[in-house]
Amino acid sequence: MAEVTTQQLAQLLIGVARAQLAIVDSIENSKAGFKFTHVRPTLETASRIRSNHAETLADFPSRLLLQMISRNAPDYDRVARDLEALVSGISPVPPREGEAPDSAGDSLDMTQTT
Repeated sequence: MAEVTTQQLAQLLIGVARAQLAIVDSIENSKAGFKFTHVRPTLETASRIRSNHAETLADFPSRLLLQMISRNAPDYDRVARDLEALVSGISPVPPREGEAPDSAGDSLDMTQTT
């Protein structure tokens, strides 16, 4: 079996998040308010964005879908960089105070404010 690169894994995760978003959007079309009343709070819990734990690979897909729901679709390069950092055991580093966020705020870290 061939080795999967971080870029390929990023593309796969974004594709899965798009499929999940399509399902959420279809339910939203039949029941207005479903996305932000039911799905978003559940995803925030699953992604553990409000807990003060370091980001893990287990949290990453939920964070990715949260970003897709908020209409800021992440780019493949950013997802690949975040994946590479998580796989290598390095937590993605938030910008220092006074610094602009990386790539104009497209980080998957939902705890950062822009």
